[in-house]
Amino acid sequence: MAEPATAAELRDFALQAARAAGFDLCGIAGVAPSARLAAFAPWIESGQAGEMRYLARRADSGRYLREAVREAWPWAQSVICAATVYNAPAPRSLDSTANRERGWISRYAWGDDYHDTLRHRLEQVATRLRAHAPEAQFHLTVDTAPLVERAAAQQAGLGWQAKNTCLIHPQLGSYFFLGCIVTSLPLAPDAQLPDRCGSCTRCIEACPTQALTPYAMDASRCIAYLNLELRGPVPEPLRPGMGNNLIGCDICQDVCPWNRRAPVTGAPEFQPRPGMVAPLLIELAGLTEDAWRERFRHSAAKRAKFSGLRRSLAITMGNSGNPAFLPTLQRWQADADPVLAEHAAWAVTQIHSGASA
Repeated sequence: MAEPATAAELRDFALQAARAAGFDLCGIAGVAPSARLAAFAPWIESGQAGEMRYLARRADSGRYLREAVREAWPWAQSVICAATVYNAPAPRSLDSTANRERGWISRYAWGDDYHDTLRHRLEQVATRLRAHAPEAQFHLTVDTAPLVERAAAQQAGLGWQAKNTCLIHPQLGSYFFLGCIVTSLPLAPDAQLPDRCGSCTRCIEACPTQALTPYAMDASRCIAYLNLELRGPVPEPLRPGMGNNLIGCDICQDVCPWNRRAPVTGAPEFQPRPGMVAPLLIELAGLTEDAWRERFRHSAAKRAKFSGLRRSLAITMGNSGNPAFLPTLQRWQADADPVLAEHAAWAVTQIHSGASA
């Protein structure tokens, strides 16, 4: 009978399996709560999570599940954190703002849904580990479990959590996805990387809705929250700051100096689908719900939902100041969806105000 694998061997198996599965980075985090997680409860209680109530789920202990890994998984000993680059060789969001006919979809959503791709890769890692440690427990997650993945990945040495709250790696920048495996295996953790933001505040200064302060985000003001997570009306004072962003937002990453030389991915699943890079607003506005569902099938962009996309289209059209959108917006003012109708009316006013200024 073969000897059981040692902790060092299991760690090596995990790192090798992650590379074989197509991940660009992999590291191990412990499960002790970090200084970053200590700020989670005050952040939730300040209301900065907006309507993302799933973030406030509590354990039987009364603490938030995301305050510590063992609140959700009492058996956890380690977290295997892996990252894969999604950056594509295409323009940045700031290059599209002068075009009054086009909107912006965040580059993370240009290709296939990363949840599916990364989970498949994580399953390959877990399968290899199970072969060497059949009694071990594993929980795989790609934004699908009560785990603050960026905090775990920071502990695993995959980058430092920057002033825009994104994770930055000195060679890869911040355009990468994270996937994690919570495990009962006691694997040696990696060393954390030093913070290298320095005195730079470009991300904070560039945020149009003032969602950022150093190392903290008021998610209720973040453009990506407003056009992806928020259901119902967008607060009127925040609408102009949304600019031409339809799904997600890349601004705080696009201005980051660490992304100037960020590598691009060769993975076919993350290459831009047709019509995803700076799409024509009038084309998207003409989609039926069935056509929308087909266009965004197997895409992370579908989280916006059809009603959310049309609401964002109305805001973006209003922000464009382009009178060519008035017929569409005037038709939407009579739509059965009261949220769309109200945002369309706002957009018409914006365009008329710009024309008379």
